[in-house]
This record gives sequence, structure tokens and C-alpha cells, in this order.
Amino acid sequence: MSPDLKEFWQPPPIAPLDQQLATAMRGRIDGKAKPPGSLGRIEDLAVQLGMIRHPDPPRGDKAVLLVFAADHGLTEEGVSQYPSAVTVAMVMTYLAGRASANAFAAASNAAICVVDAGVAADLPAYGNLIAAKIRMGTANAAREPAMTPQQAADALARGCGIAIDQISTGADIIALGEMGIGNTASSALLVHRLVPATLQDCIGVGAGQDDAGMARKRTAIERAAARSDVTAPFDVLREFGGLEIAMMAGAVLGTASQRRPVLVDGFISSAAVLLAVRLCPAARDYCIFAHRSAEKGHDVILAALQAKPLLDLGMRLGEGTGALLAVPLVRAAARLLTDVADLSDVLAGNI
Repeated sequence: MSPDLKEFWQPPPIAPLDQQLATAMRGRIDGKAKPPGSLGRIEDLAVQLGMIRHPDPPRGDKAVLLVFAADHGLTEEGVSQYPSAVTVAMVMTYLAGRASANAFAAASNAAICVVDAGVAADLPAYGNLIAAKIRMGTANAAREPAMTPQQAADALARGCGIAIDQISTGADIIALGEMGIGNTASSALLVHRLVPATLQDCIGVGAGQDDAGMARKRTAIERAAARSDVTAPFDVLREFGGLEIAMMAGAVLGTASQRRPVLVDGFISSAAVLLAVRLCPAARDYCIFAHRSAEKGHDVILAALQAKPLLDLGMRLGEGTGALLAVPLVRAAARLLTDVADLSDVLAGNI
């Protein structure tokens, strides 16, 4: 019998959004000093934010990007053109403030915390590094389960706690980012089983592969999929998942439990959201999909979750870069509800 997540960890309760509030929120927005519907999808976003924070007004002042980093045993099979050593090198680049995510965070006035979920190296202490390592990378999922049930549950729990801690110190928006050589292969396996979808529709080039590299990647992923036929979300995570993906899924659950929006990046972050939603369906209401990734497989997730991303810029870097570019849109949507005058007040001269 497969282990049940609740044997190891009990996710926090998540309240589904009251869909009856949508009509009231839409009425409030239609009553603002502008033609109804003239702000397009920003109005839809404002409705979602208003429902998430109800009865409190929505806020977007403090955005925090959590970059979860970990290594993958699948890299032993040649699923990436880069070695696992690149993961720790990129983590040190984030901590030095020199990665793309740092630049985009500065442009978006967002904070960054880097989370060591399972980097296969000992990292020095840094002020913006959260040490949450479960193990030195996952096992090789092409040959054995990526992690034990306890490790998978611990990763979910730690991600949940990290998000709740950020919210307790004032975060209004939790944005998701990741770094982990090999994590597009792990994500492809998760999406394959959790949507479900064919492997062919889920496997993309990741950080970049030539034809020979893509052949190795497909072979390794197919070997992993053939090793286990699990379909239950927790089983799929422990068999094929990554520690950073598990912690991101936990962060989704923690953020939703505190009635805050989750700003989702691209393919890998969306795979984590898919996992979180399969574990706790009510979490879906709290997710805002920042952009459409160019990585193959992202459209499969978006369709499964009935998600329409805010941006479509041809990006596929990860790191939370797409999520950071959407932060100003979320802030603007929140202020539509809180800062814009009602048309009735404008007409009456009461502004």
C-alpha cells in the first residue's frame, strides 16, 4: 500500500474562495471612475485579489521572491547539458546579487530569499539564504525513488513554513522561483502523471539541448516513467520529484492558508503548483500565473489548471524572472480596488 501524506505531515487548512464575492467585487470595480471593463484583465486580477484578502483590502506593497534550489540525481543520466555543479554556482550568484533574478527583483522592488532545499554541496551562511536542506540532492529517479516518503513530506512542510514565516513578517505577495540542474526532467515526469499527459507533450529542451542531448533526456525520462506506475500526487512526488519542487508546492499551500496570492513563474514553478493543487484543490484560487513559458509542457499545465498567464514574452529561464516582471501588475490591480475613486464621488465632486 502506498504511503499517505497525512501519515507524515498534515497540510494546513485552506479556505476555498467564496465565489459569491466575485459579483460584489466586479460591481465595485465597475463603479470606479472609468468605463466598465476598460482595464481588461487587470480588472479580473483585482477581483481575484479582492476575494483572496476579503474582508481586508488587497495589498501588494511587499513582494518576496523565494528561489528554491536543489540538485537532481537524474543528471547522472545526461538529462542536462550542464553538470550539477552549476546549481551551487548559480546559488552563489543569487547570494552575490548578480543573477537575472536579482536584477529583475531590483527593477520590481521585490525582496529575494534563496532557499537551500537540497543543493548537493555545503553552502556558507548568508543573510538572505534560508538553510532548509533535506538531503544532498535527490536520488536518480531513473533507477530508484527520488526521495523517501519522509523526505518528500519534510520538503513540503518546510516550504509551507517558509512561506508562512515570510507572510508573518509582512509579505503581501509570495513569488516562486527555482534553480536546479535537471529539474525540467523531473517536472516533465510530474506533469506526465498529474495532468495526465503524454511524455512527448511534457519533455522540452530545458536549459538547452542538441539532438543527441534530447535523445538522452527522453531515454532517461522514459526509463524513470517505466520504473513506477504511480499516479497519486504524493507518490508521484516521492518517485520523480525534486526537493525544490516539493518545497515550492509546500510554499503554495502555506501562502494559500494565509490568504495571500502566489505569483507563479514558468514551467517548473507551475509543475509545483499542479502538485499543490492535486494535494489541496482549494489552493488553485490563490495562484496567479505570471507568464507563459516557452518551455514545452507549460501549456499542458496551464490547460489542466485552466490558467491564463498575464504575460507572454518567450521566456524560459526560471529563477522567478517571469514572476518578478508581473509584480507591478499585481500591485496595480490591488490599488485599483483601494486607490481609485468611485465614479459617483467624482460626479458629485466628493474627491
